[in-house]
Parts: sequence; C-alpha cells; structure tokens
Amino acid sequence: MGAQAGETPVTEPQESAPYLIPLNAVFDDDFLELLIPVMSNNTIAELAGAVAQHVEGIRVPARDAEKVVFFDGRQLAPDLTVAEAGIAPLDHVRVDYAS
Repeated sequence: MGAQAGETPVTEPQESAPYLIPLNAVFDDDFLELLIPVMSNNTIAELAGAVAQHVEGIRVPARDAEKVVFFDGRQLAPDLTVAEAGIAPLDHVRVDYAS
C-alpha cells in the first residue's frame, strides 16, 4: 500500500555502493609511508595485499607468511571489510607478517 498524505513512505534499507578510501599505510619495517587506494568493500586481507605489493621483495624481504593489518592498536580479522573495520579516508594502518 502507498503512504497516506503526510506520512513518510517506508523503504527497505539498501547497501551503499562501494566507495574509494585512500589510506596511509606502512608495511613491516619499511621506511616509507604509502598512500594506498582501497574500496570500502575490500577485505582486510585484500588491503594487506594492496599494501604489500608496493614493498614486499622491493624494500622488505618477501616472506611466505600470512599478512595482518593493525588499525588503532588492534589486529583486524582478515574477512572484515574496510568499511566494517571503521577505517576512514586517510586513516593509518600497519601491515606486518603474522608471527
């Protein structure tokens, strides 16, 4: 049924479209901070890979180990999305190898 005069129509919540989030990132012991563009729907594992591709095997030796992301002093679950983790444009993340 439609809304009566003066009533607000009820709509179903919709997922927002993915959006670009530029992040400041550092990888392991690298001396450079990077500006990395990611999408809000990228997973934390994908974010780790995006940062690593600019550093691993170039300025930091590549290791066959899982990569982890730290944000606000906590390690993030790899299956979270960037948006779910609460990461906003120009926030700082650190990517490292899992111990």
